[in-house]
Formats: sequence, structure tokens, C-alpha cells
Amino acid sequence: MAQTKFDTKVLSVLNDKIQLIKTDKGAIYLVGPIRLPVNLYGETVIFNWYCWLNCDEVTENFERIIEKLSSANLAEFQQSSVLVYGDFEYGDDAIIRMHSICHTGDIFGSKRCDCGFQLKQSMKMIVEHGTGALFYLANHEGRGIGLFSKALAYILQENNYDTVEANQALGFVDDSRNYSDAIQVLKALRSKPVALITNNPKKLTALKESGLPVSGREPLWGDVSEFNEKYLETKVKRSGHLREEETCCND
Repeated sequence: MAQTKFDTKVLSVLNDKIQLIKTDKGAIYLVGPIRLPVNLYGETVIFNWYCWLNCDEVTENFERIIEKLSSANLAEFQQSSVLVYGDFEYGDDAIIRMHSICHTGDIFGSKRCDCGFQLKQSMKMIVEHGTGALFYLANHEGRGIGLFSKALAYILQENNYDTVEANQALGFVDDSRNYSDAIQVLKALRSKPVALITNNPKKLTALKESGLPVSGREPLWGDVSEFNEKYLETKVKRSGHLREEETCCND
């Protein structure tokens, strides 16, 4: 396929919105900020949206990267992003959430988990706090097993397997999520301490081991129902999640 030559004005506009983050495996190209008005519980809230792309090639000639997009079939592969609110770069006190994509919970509103509730509620917490960011991690579906495998795991769960047992029966570990890309992006956006909205000690450990200053943990609990009670209990008993009955969260 012949390479497309882009108008100078187009490249000028896009260059100002692209940031190169070098990694051990290549580069992350971070695009943003982009003004994004969001309907949050019936009110319009303005966030700044960023999206990032992993790439083997490391170059500050962003035209080379843009030229490849139309032939890369990116629509077949999810890309992660982050919603930023307030003065995230310089604010003294910020909270963040590392939210794993949940097609069924976030989009369809499934009650088999609490993910959709946690997504909206964490955004609300960030806005009320005044400064923060929500990282939406696209390669985390089903704790890292992918959407198709998650569908198979759901069938096993309907036949008396718990969440951990279902993943393991399909040949996966309980939780294969990786936060390295999100941490690299976080470091590019902010160097000051952050508090993490989570009840998963593994997320706190990942941030601390990366050298990020972590000021604490913000709990998030709610949307417990007959449909997800066993799911939530498995998180606590099998996956090591913390629980503080009335004030805590499970991710």
C-alpha cells in the first residue's frame, strides 16, 4: 500500500498533541489532551481525554507513525486511554483509578459484576475530589484473558465454577493483568503522589514497585446484588482483595 502524504497543516495540529514515551520494548505514543464532555449521572462534566498506542518503532517523526495507521487494522485491537480531571499535573492531591475494561459491565450494565458501577462511581469520586484520572485499560478484559475467553468462563461459572476456577480451567492464571503501560503514561502526566481507588493490593503493589509515590488508597463499595454476591466473595477469599464492609471496594 502506498504511503499517504499528509498536509503540513494537519501534521502541525497533530504533532502538538502527540507525546513520545520510550519503553523497554519500543515506544508509547500518547495523544491528547482532548476536551471530552461526559454525561455523569445526568450532569455534563468536562474531562481531558488521552489515548495511547504501543509501537515497536521509536521515532519523533510522528508522520511515520500516522502513515501506518490506515493499514494497521487498529480497529481490531483495543487501545487504552485515560480521562483526566482538574489540574492533574501540578495539583497537590490527586486520586486515580486503574479500571480494567469490562465489555459486559461497562457497556451492557451487567449485574454479574460491579464493574459498570465502579466505572461511573470512580469518575464521580474524581470530580468531587477536584483532581484525578481514570485509566481505562483495554487489554484487561476478564482479568486479562480476553472477551471470548471470558464468555467461556461465564459458561463455566453457570455450572458451579467460581471466577478463579473458571479461568484456571481454561488454562489461565487467576489474574494476568499488567499495569506497566498505564504506569508509564501516569509518569508522563504526573510526578506528584496519587491515591489509588481500589481494593486490589496487587494494583497498589504495581504502582509502588514502579517507583511512583503513592499517598494511599480510596475505597469504593456498592452495587452488591444477588447476581454478583458470589463473584465479590470470590475476590476476597480467592484473589486477596481487601474488604471494609460499608466503605470499601472490589475491582
